[in-house]
Amino acid sequence: MSDEEHHFESKADAGASKTYPQQAGTIRKNGYIVIKARPCKVVEVSTSKTGKHGHAKCHFVAIDIFNGKKLEDIVPSSHNCDVPHVNRTDYQLIDISEDGFVSLLTENGGTKDDLRLPTDENLLSQIKDGFEAGKDLVVTVMSAMGEEQICSLKDIGPKS
Repeated sequence: MSDEEHHFESKADAGASKTYPQQAGTIRKNGYIVIKARPCKVVEVSTSKTGKHGHAKCHFVAIDIFNGKKLEDIVPSSHNCDVPHVNRTDYQLIDISEDGFVSLLTENGGTKDDLRLPTDENLLSQIKDGFEAGKDLVVTVMSAMGEEQICSLKDIGPKS
């Protein structure tokens, strides 16, 4: 036995999976599902009756949470589907750079500079107009399966 302390430098997460399995028959509307390796929000679920020998099938219609594309999938209701871990985090907007990246203030006082402005025109103009007007803005960042995107905006008043 040695008296030395071991120090490990962690460069990755704790090996947590980007998705978790859930039985197809238990996934409901407004839930999340992975279709064609994309995290999606379910907008419609229909279940067909079993055939003579088969499984009941679930037909999912879902919209990709990052690019808004509509995707469909049909899965036997007893089988497992991948469901993405979706997290929402609020950050205060500090700056917008000319190349379309935003600088955000994290909860622990650090900055996060690796996010682009959203592609949604409405949200983009709200963020730019509010920032130029000198308002204090808080953006909500949605992250799933290693991707992150600004999904909403809150105005917390003028800068003091």
